[in-house]
Amino acid sequence: MPTTSRRPVVPGAAQRRRRALALAFILPALLLLGALVVYPIGYSVVRSLYDSSGDHFVGAANYTAAVTDRSTLTALRNNALWVVVAPALVTAVGLIFAVLTEKIRWATAFKLLVFMPMAISFLAAGIIFRLVYDADPHRGVLNAVAVTVHDTFDHQASYPGARPRADTPPTAEPDGSVRLAASGPVEGPGLLLPMVGIAPTALPATARPAAVPAPQAAPSGSAGGLDGVVFLDFVPGGGGEPGRPGPGKNGMPGVEVQLFGAGKKTATTTTAADGSFHFAGPPPAGASVVLPAANFAKPYNGVDWLGPALVTPAIIGAYLWIWAGFAMVIIGAGLANLPRETLEAARMDGAGEWQIFRRITVPLLAPVLGVVFVTMVINVMKIFDLVYIIAPGPVQQDANVLALQLWLVSFGGGNNQGLGSALGVLLLLLVVPAMVLNIRRFRRSGT
Repeated sequence: MPTTSRRPVVPGAAQRRRRALALAFILPALLLLGALVVYPIGYSVVRSLYDSSGDHFVGAANYTAAVTDRSTLTALRNNALWVVVAPALVTAVGLIFAVLTEKIRWATAFKLLVFMPMAISFLAAGIIFRLVYDADPHRGVLNAVAVTVHDTFDHQASYPGARPRADTPPTAEPDGSVRLAASGPVEGPGLLLPMVGIAPTALPATARPAAVPAPQAAPSGSAGGLDGVVFLDFVPGGGGEPGRPGPGKNGMPGVEVQLFGAGKKTATTTTAADGSFHFAGPPPAGASVVLPAANFAKPYNGVDWLGPALVTPAIIGAYLWIWAGFAMVIIGAGLANLPRETLEAARMDGAGEWQIFRRITVPLLAPVLGVVFVTMVINVMKIFDLVYIIAPGPVQQDANVLALQLWLVSFGGGNNQGLGSALGVLLLLLVVPAMVLNIRRFRRSGT
């Protein structure tokens, strides 16, 4: 029976075929990686060595300009603030949320609510928080809450912009208060404090026609007392005697009135619905009546969240709202894999929940917390869209970060791709160490 001869298989040839087959499978990925990552990085490094036109080689001049420019230094400072605050805050809040999901009944609904912002684009989130932080309390949610709380505890009437009539005795002080001398009895009505500068519609609904105060020589039937009236010296359509109460003129209720004598405040009262006020007893020598500046201060309109001082913390708050759900899910997965027997043994030994959390849960979750923290560090190093959308134009430089500075220099009016490429290379060098650390953590956790 004839035997069929087979060609012997050379081990080296088989290995080369396997390598060629593996290369054929990974070649598309390598091509994409080269086109989308390697080539842009290489081109950016080369472009950073040329001027804005790209025609003249300038060497390290762009890097020198990048690290000495005031805007870039501001961006570096803000990036450092982001790296220090945002990752730690997101990780801590995610840990708290993950632990809470094991303690509350409606854990699924809670997870859905916290994770939902991850489904919103950064553009939409930026627009949402631009409205949340709006300075106008009629549009900005935070300032609406702040004004509501403030007005709940501060019931003092306010007449912003009110001032004494120029041709009458009351005088406006430099600090915004109004003063009127009140020493000694005089003939005729008591103290008159006519005010202008506000519309009649600005008066409270409780305002009544201005009272005519009794003469100081015989005030309200109380010998030696002091009467007066604070009123709006304006009649719609004209008419009336300037500086005197009369038909069509209403009192200004709720105005704080202070009596001073010998440089000291001796009494305080508040005007009635008709604007009248009364101080009992004889006025001290050299007495004067003062309407404090708080009566005429502008109403409280909340906090300037997007001002130079708070714009970066405000944007970090928006970032926390978006990424807390991501941290909660990752940490929650690690929390679910903790050995329950260790936790139960600690409870049987008398450990409290806080002790278990601090001495068992957190140490066991340290690898997961490290991965979340480093991932957030990489993310905030590249933060751009939230800063660009939320920060108003006048304060955008105060909230500037490296990625935003790169865009402004290259495309936002600077049109200097050489300097922009240098900023991109610097940003890459800052991100690479965190990426290497994260990859090592992933490898250790996988072994």
